[in-house]
Formats: sequence, structure tokens, C-alpha cells
Amino acid sequence: MNKQEAIINFEKFTPPWWAKGVHIQTVAASFSNVAPINCERVKIETPDDDFLELDVLDLQNNRPVIALFHGLEGSSERHYIRNLMSDLQEAGFSSVALNFRGCGSRLNRQKRMYHSGETRDYATLFSWIETQFPKRAIFAVGFSLGGNALVKSLGEKKENHPVQRAVAVSPPYDLAKGSAKMDQGFNRVYQKRFMKTLVEKADQKRKKYPDIPEFTGSSVYDFDDQITAPLHGFKDADDYYTQCSSGQFYKHVRRPLLIIHSKDDSLCPLEYAPHETLEKSPYIQTLFTKAGGHVGFISSPKGWLNRTIIKWLNA
Repeated sequence: MNKQEAIINFEKFTPPWWAKGVHIQTVAASFSNVAPINCERVKIETPDDDFLELDVLDLQNNRPVIALFHGLEGSSERHYIRNLMSDLQEAGFSSVALNFRGCGSRLNRQKRMYHSGETRDYATLFSWIETQFPKRAIFAVGFSLGGNALVKSLGEKKENHPVQRAVAVSPPYDLAKGSAKMDQGFNRVYQKRFMKTLVEKADQKRKKYPDIPEFTGSSVYDFDDQITAPLHGFKDADDYYTQCSSGQFYKHVRRPLLIIHSKDDSLCPLEYAPHETLEKSPYIQTLFTKAGGHVGFISSPKGWLNRTIIKWLNA
């Protein structure tokens, strides 16, 4: 694959006059109108006697199926997932949106939940898609945490990955540095929101599994150190971050991958990206915008992010 031949020219991102600040972009996007779509909720079993909830929109054609992965404490009902599913439908693509364990309509059965490097559930989803949609190509789009795990999955499977084409939007590259950044300045507002539901879920889980530690911290790092790491087989938060940060996996990616990221992203700073690796890889194209916040990209005219994703998937 020749990178120069593969480069795609995309429409320039232009924010509207009222949404030019990083936090305005990040926060206002959460209040976006959500497109009504007619998808089916499907529950599938996992190899470890748990379940995953999927939202499936099947157009029953021969075009690729797009797997979608949300961010930290999101779900398949978040605006960026639902609106992309709607635009993919208009473009002729079927889609399957995964709810990470505990992020769907109910808590999962097992003690463990989900984390930034959980790729076994991705493999379970891809296997299900291959069975349900035989002979159809699989593409994938991951947002934030979902993008981190998608890149990790691509790097792990290399040329044997079932996904033929992928997009990562606002992914974290270094989980340790990103976690530290979360505990600074205005980012604490986002952290507080994440912590509320993370701690609530851990408290609910403890009713069934009393040995889950009581959370005594105040930050995402504390939660990952006290809850996420021990629940998922890591020594501590630092071990979890070291093993699961996407930055180390880009050099192993062997599928066409588009990374969309804003230079002003305060939650997953672009400065932590492995820029030399991204530049050298013949499989990766980067689209770094001057503004856009974290999974924001409120644009004028509207819909820049989804138009860009669909152009890449159609390439």
C-alpha cells in the first residue's frame, strides 16, 4: 500500500461562530438532536457466561456492516452513535453498535465490567457479525475509549483482523497522561460526571460481589487503581495504562485507519500521539483539525464529522 496514493482529501472542518472554544464544542455536542432510527436491540452471550447488548440496523444489502464503539460511560444511544447510524443508513450501510458491559439497559452478570483495552468483547462482536452477515465486509468506527480499544484490537490481530477499514475519533494515546490531565482545570467537570456513574455501577455490583473494593478516591486514576485494575486482572492503574494505551499499537496496524482528532482536545490531548509512527505508517491517515473539542466537531455546515467518516468508508 502506497500512502501517497491512498491519501484522501477531506472537506475542511469549520466551526460555527458560536462554537469556537474547546469546551463549547465538547459540551454543546452532547446536546445535539438525536436522529430517530428503527434499530433492533439484540442480546448475545459471551464466552465467559456474560452478555453484550447490541443495537442493529440491518439494511439487508450486500454492502459492508459498520461496527460502532462508544466512549467512556457512553452507550449506543449517545448522539454521536445514533446520528452516525442514521447517516450510515442514508449512505446505504448497515450498522451494529455495541454497548460495553454495564452500559446498556442493565448491569452485566459477571463481576468485571469494561475498560479501555478490552478487545475480547470486540472479537465476540466481530464473530457475531461474521455469522449474522456472511460474506459481507466489516468496517468499524470507535469514539474516544472505544477508539482506543479498536486500535488495540487492530494492532493485536494485524493482517488477520476481520475489520477491513476503520476510523478512530478522538482516541486517547497515553492513558496515564490522559488520566492525569483529567484531574486538571475544567476537565474536572467532565471527570466528576464520569465518576458519578462509574461509582454508582461499582456500588450496584458490590451487592452481588461483596469483595469489590469500596471506592475511596476522587479521580479517574483513583477509580482505575482501586476498581478497574483489580477487576480486570491488572496490578494497578499504572499496569493497566501501560498494557492498554493505544499509542503502542499503531505501529502494528495493517488495515486502513483514519484518525480524526482536534488539536484543542483537552480530554485526550493530541500531543501524546506517537506522531512519527502515524506519519510513517502506510496504513494510517490522520485528520487533525485546529478546533473541534473532544468528540465535538460541531460544524458549519452541519454534519462534517459523519460526512468525513462516510467518505473514508466509501473510499
